[in-house]
Amino acid sequence: MFHFFENLVDPYVDYPQQDRPPRRLWAFFREYSVPFKRVFVLAGTMSIVVAAIEIGLIYYLGRIVDLLSTGSAEMWERHGTELILVALFVLLIRPLLQGIDVALLNNAILPNFGTLIRWRAHRQVLRQSVGWFENDFAGRIANRIMQTPPAAGEVVFQVFDALSYSLAYLIGAAILLTSSDWRLLLPLLIWFGLYICLVIWTVRRVGPASKAASDARSQVTGRVVDAYSNIHSVKMFAHHDREVDFAREAIEEARRTFQVEMRIFTLMDVTLVALNGLLIVGVIGWALVLWMAGEASTGVVAAAATLTLRLNSMTAWIMWALSSFFRQLGVVAEGMETIAQPIHLTDEPTARPLKLHHGELRIKGLTHHYGRESGGLQNVDLTVKPGEKIGLVGRSGAGKSTLVKLLLRFYDAEAGKILIDGQDITALRQDSLRRHIGMVQQESSLLHRSVRENILYGRPEASEDEMIAAAKQAQAHDFILDLKDAEGRRGYDARVGERGVKLSGGQRQRITLARVILKNAPILLLDEATSALDSEVEAAIQETLYGMMQGKTVIAIAHRLSTIAQMDRIVVLDQGRIVEQGSHEALLAQRGLYAEFWDRQSGGFLTMDEVS
Repeated sequence: MFHFFENLVDPYVDYPQQDRPPRRLWAFFREYSVPFKRVFVLAGTMSIVVAAIEIGLIYYLGRIVDLLSTGSAEMWERHGTELILVALFVLLIRPLLQGIDVALLNNAILPNFGTLIRWRAHRQVLRQSVGWFENDFAGRIANRIMQTPPAAGEVVFQVFDALSYSLAYLIGAAILLTSSDWRLLLPLLIWFGLYICLVIWTVRRVGPASKAASDARSQVTGRVVDAYSNIHSVKMFAHHDREVDFAREAIEEARRTFQVEMRIFTLMDVTLVALNGLLIVGVIGWALVLWMAGEASTGVVAAAATLTLRLNSMTAWIMWALSSFFRQLGVVAEGMETIAQPIHLTDEPTARPLKLHHGELRIKGLTHHYGRESGGLQNVDLTVKPGEKIGLVGRSGAGKSTLVKLLLRFYDAEAGKILIDGQDITALRQDSLRRHIGMVQQESSLLHRSVRENILYGRPEASEDEMIAAAKQAQAHDFILDLKDAEGRRGYDARVGERGVKLSGGQRQRITLARVILKNAPILLLDEATSALDSEVEAAIQETLYGMMQGKTVIAIAHRLSTIAQMDRIVVLDQGRIVEQGSHEALLAQRGLYAEFWDRQSGGFLTMDEVS
């Protein structure tokens, strides 16, 4: 039975991805609810049926009281069959209908709706550009991805479990009281009017208060995760107390916003108790007046009393459900600030895969300042011939990393073009472009997975032998065999920790190199590829790198100039412009900026004067 309800909706069903998802709350829900339309209709119908049954039972209780008050000894003979049928309905049919209602909510909607939102939200966020991620806390992004689905699920749950049920129940209650004596409806209507006023007052305050509290909780998560992610820096600079105070500031704001939210609920609860007193006295008191006047039967009084006490117990639940509904809407609205952000760096509708013939790179008038007035690149022209090896040199901030990021299309250039074999990269599919480029970064970052998974990230379909061959070429195989993690996994199965923290910098770099070697892309970008290696390993890796470069178009960034002295051409950047280019010998002969760097370097590095 469970499998039937659990499989009514496939949370991973295909859907058209949007670069500009809905930014309004109800449009957001409507978009994500499309696969659930049929189930939502069924759930709403069953909620009304269950409420009608509850009202019917209260009505029948009044009928039984009337039958008993007649004192008839022939009650069983006259009504026995009716009583048996009602008993069978209560014992068999009612649990079945209630079970369907609960299964639709608990098994068909809740697990699948949250899963669908989390799956689609994660897919959407992963499509964002590198620059988008650089402008936010990873912890806050992850927190919103994790807290939005259960909040959205709670919204849907309250719609069908509480709101539609309670609305149907109130309508049924009004019908029941009217059928007994229309005057009994008056105190219910007066109470209902006041109750709606309380609901409106609560809702107007709960939504903004809940969003503020949710924002504050996300800020706490962002600051805490930021400290944990940079725990080495925290410990190295002995800033434990500073981080505690930094987190406390956000925690205190979260407490303050939560206090504001809870004050609303306290006022709501006190007012609700007073209103429910008015309901009980009004309906039951009026029913007693009618009974004493001989205008209402004992059964009517019993039904009115039961209904009123049931409403009394329900109102707190309904108000809590409404408050939860709007509080969770606030959480969803806060999550939408991340999930529903438009994707600016997109593929054109006509984007095609990169067709690499020779590997020529041509850069024309490339300008990019990250939206600022300075920094980045300014009007750069550069052609890298197929198979040519280029060394890129310059002070920090000269634009070297910007050029690499633009080549990978992590950003769209503000002006100019990048062509690969005559194809503008903005007209290419991003995934196709990046599959043809291998990149080794200065700060090697690994996934918190096994060594095997990290190396195979370069080419997932590679065989075990190919993966091991790449590790050997990167001088990594021997130390990998000696690895063991806390769970006892060894060798290539050992986990490397978050961002590879369990490994040394040199070990991380060699695994990164193995990954790029396995990828075997025709265009190779190296950003300080050997900076984390000791001299002995670097010498071996340099030989590996030169082997990797054969037949590839290469751009290598280096502060250690000796590592790029053998390149076909060296390009010198300064303040975002190319100021020199040529072979190592030719640039030394020019006695320009490159010669200055070479003369002033110490141990193969640029001096602090040059990189500041």
